[in-house]
Amino acid sequence: MLRPWPLQIQLTNSDKKAVYLQIADAIIEAIKLGQLKEEEALPGSRKLAEIIGVNRNTVIEAYDVLLSEGWIESKSRSGTFVSKLLGKDTAKKKSKEIIEENKNQINYTIMVDDGNPDTSIAPVEELARAYRQIFKRKGKWQMMGYSSPLGLFEFREHISKMLNHLRGMQVTAEEICISRGSQMAMYLVAQVLLKPNDYVIVEHPGYKKAWNTFEHAGAQLLYADVDSQGINIEQVEEYLKKYKNIKAIYLTPHHQYPTTATLSLQRRYKLIELSNQYNFTIIEDDYDYEFHYGHRPIMPISSLPNITNYVYIGTLSKVVAPSLRIGYIATDSQLIAKIGELRSIIDVQGDNIMEQAVLQLMEDGTIRKHLKKAHNYYKDKRDLTANLLDLHLKEAVHYTIADGGLAIWLVPLKKIKWSTLEAQLQKERIKIMGPSRFSYLPELQGIRFSFGSLTTQQIEESILILKKYL
Repeated sequence: MLRPWPLQIQLTNSDKKAVYLQIADAIIEAIKLGQLKEEEALPGSRKLAEIIGVNRNTVIEAYDVLLSEGWIESKSRSGTFVSKLLGKDTAKKKSKEIIEENKNQINYTIMVDDGNPDTSIAPVEELARAYRQIFKRKGKWQMMGYSSPLGLFEFREHISKMLNHLRGMQVTAEEICISRGSQMAMYLVAQVLLKPNDYVIVEHPGYKKAWNTFEHAGAQLLYADVDSQGINIEQVEEYLKKYKNIKAIYLTPHHQYPTTATLSLQRRYKLIELSNQYNFTIIEDDYDYEFHYGHRPIMPISSLPNITNYVYIGTLSKVVAPSLRIGYIATDSQLIAKIGELRSIIDVQGDNIMEQAVLQLMEDGTIRKHLKKAHNYYKDKRDLTANLLDLHLKEAVHYTIADGGLAIWLVPLKKIKWSTLEAQLQKERIKIMGPSRFSYLPELQGIRFSFGSLTTQQIEESILILKKYL
């Protein structure tokens, strides 16, 4: 139980300082004086707002200040706590800690990430050239002023045509918002769509960064298992019957993150039926649509008939390079308008010049040529990885070679203790994405092995090292 709040925070309207800063500074002073102890739990934002007598959003702003300055820390599912701070002789202790940290820092020779592309084949020079041309060609009055928070209209128009032509959707430029990457897109959607105590169904295992985004909006998560056919629809239906305020379901149906399973067509249609029946929104994160090695990619859920409540999120970051922060949202015009209003508050607009530069590469065929090259490049890496797994790890792990994406999901046939395996891999100076990346449950068994950014030599070396310990 959280003990009674020990402080009396005095607020004054005559103070020129904003109320949320008065609250933040009062808590900082209490920490400095020892009235609030290290690692002591703080009340939730709603409870503290009741105690002080202010709007909850004011407390949330105060907590955001304290979090950004390091005075408090948030622990998932546990709450908010006073940070563990340095005591006396701060400078000396800090210096010693930095030295020790540097001593203990591992210089990994191989980093197996969770699905990044290989930046060495990215059309960086072409993008830089287009950027310079746009900058020189356009007058300052065209570039330096503000434009729509939804993004450059011509760019949105091109994205809408691409979605309609290649992904079977039916959207207009007015139903598109450009964002700084898919993570910002997720944040905008969550803030507009959700309110505290709403429920969101998510895949398990799944994408924890998305989970955190929904929780930050005040929503509670319901975890649905994933099998070889994608999310368990029967489990989804059970949740819908039990909980009345389920507002959304978040999915990565093309190549499920992290297992790479593709959601079956039957489950897709059933999901739309349930969405229309229970009036919840299907949030579809199609993070690696372009990387497909079969006959053709599976069309998005958002392209199927009768779908009414949907949000489709895509990205160009994997197409060009992760550092290119361009994502997009496609949904109905009413929701897009709300997203645009929020976007204008936190980030007036995107990078107009970069959007024009990427648009130029799309229109002149550079992106199309790059994708054709990347398709063959990553398919060869996928096939090499599959052959090496068959050769060295077939008796130790279960895996299904996906028809797309940049990763393969490995499930050890014998139960392993991840902390032990992680320590063994650290000695080999190799870092691999284990189950804690995709789940809060310690019993999850699985490794997402991404071949996208690795050299062929690193792929082979990684698999041989895994063979030693699995």
